[in-house]
Amino acid sequence: MPIFFTKNISRQIMDPLLGFAAGVMLAATSFSLIVPAIEYGGGGIKGTTICLIGILVGGLFLDVVDKFFPDTNLLMGPSQNHNSIRKLWLFALAITVHNFPEGLAVGVGFGSGEISNGLSIAIAIGLQNIPEGLAVALPFVREGFSPWHAFLIALVSGLVEPIGGLLGVGLVNIARPILPFGLAFAAGAMLFVISKEIIPETQKEATSRIATHAILIGFVIMMFLDNVLG
Repeated sequence: MPIFFTKNISRQIMDPLLGFAAGVMLAATSFSLIVPAIEYGGGGIKGTTICLIGILVGGLFLDVVDKFFPDTNLLMGPSQNHNSIRKLWLFALAITVHNFPEGLAVGVGFGSGEISNGLSIAIAIGLQNIPEGLAVALPFVREGFSPWHAFLIALVSGLVEPIGGLLGVGLVNIARPILPFGLAFAAGAMLFVISKEIIPETQKEATSRIATHAILIGFVIMMFLDNVLG
């Protein structure tokens, strides 16, 4: 995993990498969550309305979590910037929320008998999880966590995906109706964290222009993966 080679990378390089991660997550939010939410919701006004409500509720949920998130030493790493570490845990939470409905979508595909559809979604999500895992781990390394520690955090955030998949298979008749809202809820949570915490972090240094370019690159790469493989 590339994260094991980033321990000694300077902030001038790490900030663009963080920008790349933000771009990846913006594209994943758009094409893995929002678009499928509208489609699963039936499209048109109905699907769009469900998606709109889910995004707003997801964003408000993360806003509340942000206000009351525990600032304890248990969550803190080597960095003395506790506020920054707190933001990273919020980001990891948003990624975790994002992974669950993706797994649910795979499970619904298999559980409803649409084996080829479920398999294609599973392969696409598996490939997408490579840059997504990097997106989770990079900020923690940037704040002084060891690569192994950051890797484990990314791994745990992804474990909810197979759990969602199993629930989707076993409870397909229940999971299918809530899937549009679940995807949109996750999208709202992701948009809140990316816009409030991640992108602003890339704009504080002299490398902000390069970081902005990296956001664009991350976005188009993830857009390609989502649309070509999905």
